[in-house]
Amino acid sequence: MSFKDIENMPIYWPDHEDIAMALYDRFGIEYNESKIYRVRFTELIEWVLEIPNFAGKREDCSEAHLEQIQAKWVYEWRDNQKP
Repeated sequence: MSFKDIENMPIYWPDHEDIAMALYDRFGIEYNESKIYRVRFTELIEWVLEIPNFAGKREDCSEAHLEQIQAKWVYEWRDNQKP
């Protein structure tokens, strides 16, 4: 399996880190830590469903998944703030 194949693998709700990286790629520094934690879950669900290769279903989403996605997104944002 090549790296290109890995990039095209489907993403599901439990793939919190992959989702967080995709959100950071989409929003970059526009969303800082405080903004990320203020995103409404209804809005976050829509953003996740728009991620290319996302294969999860809306009905499989849970509050726990959304909380983990936010936390991982913050970690991704922090990692990219280091000089």
